[in-house]
Formats: sequence, structure tokens, C-alpha cells
Amino acid sequence: MSNEDTLDLIYVNECFKKSLKDDDDVIIEDYIDGYNELVKFLNLIGSVFSFVSSDVKSKIKVMEKLRSEEDSIYYESYKKMMKYEKESNLYEKKGFVSGSRTMLRLHRGLDFIRLFLKRLSEENENLDTCATCQNSYNETLAEFHPWYIKKAAILAMYALPSKQDLMKKIFGSEDKLSEALAILPQTLQSCDEVYQRVQQLYTDFDFHGLP
Repeated sequence: MSNEDTLDLIYVNECFKKSLKDDDDVIIEDYIDGYNELVKFLNLIGSVFSFVSSDVKSKIKVMEKLRSEEDSIYYESYKKMMKYEKESNLYEKKGFVSGSRTMLRLHRGLDFIRLFLKRLSEENENLDTCATCQNSYNETLAEFHPWYIKKAAILAMYALPSKQDLMKKIFGSEDKLSEALAILPQTLQSCDEVYQRVQQLYTDFDFHGLP
């Protein structure tokens, strides 16, 4: 694990690559390890995403609890978890905290993070971070947020610093920034593969609409 002040893309890449199981599954523990590091990105870009960050942390705690209980064997991977909850109708049971529903929130957050990071990594030094962040948000997470959260988030994005300042804030010194930019394409590829696998599983089990 890297220090708390910067984002370690090498660690994220390692975790997400390790999480890939068989041809169509994702190991939950490795996914969460990588995601825990990515949450720093939300904290480092400013208070604008603190509400997403705190929601993510609470969801990760829920998953840690599910994975420490008697039926934890069913929470080793996305596919095993969804099959278990679908076949036993647990996701519909009143009072049951569904792992599939909980992880869906993280999945949606990953879509925003990978899109914004991808656009930030583009070569244009004069990139408008505010517009880029707003567009990335509107294309992903905004769909699942009530209007008052959307309005507050969009307004808060006007406070984002320039691309150069933001990249330094996220990755640290020039050396660290160069190191991050070198590994970024591989990390984004790992993020994309994990995202697409999980997206397909939610489609296969018809779980996209979990409230």
C-alpha cells in the first residue's frame, strides 16, 4: 500500500490484474484492495467527491462483514455471490444486506473514476478539468444520483485546479508523476477489463436494476 497522500497506480494495476478469475469472473478481495487505493483519487481531487468516497467506504465495510460471516464462501467472487443471491432470492429478502446491491454502487463509481482518469491522461495540457470532470460525471454516476446531489457536485467541480496542478496533487513529485503516466495505460486497461466483466455479470444475472 502506498502513502495516503498520493495515488499508487502500480498497486491498483496489480490488484485488478490479480482479481481477474477464469474468463468471466472477478475476485472480490483483490477488487476491493485495488478500489481502496482508487478511492484516494476521489479524496485527492477535492471535497467535491467526498460524498462518493464516504459512500464507497461504507459499502466496503458491508462487504468485509459479509466476507467474515458463515456463508463467506459465497462472497469470494462476483459470479459466486450473484449466483448465490439469485438462486436463494436473498437479494429480495427484507432486511438482508445484498452483496450484489452493495457492489453495484462500487461498480458505478469505477465507471466514473476510469473515465475521468482516462481523459485527464490525454496530452492536452490546457484541458479544462472542470468541464472534463462534469462530462465524465454526467455520463456515468449522475444517472444514479438525485438532482440535489447532481447540482451540488456539478457546482463544486468549478473549484477544480488546472490539469497540471491536479496531476501533481494526485501523483506527487515530477518523478512520481512520470512513473504514474508510464503505468497509467496498463492500469486503465486493467480497470476497463474488470469493469466490463462486472458489467456483463450484472447483465447476465439481471441485477442492474437493484434499488
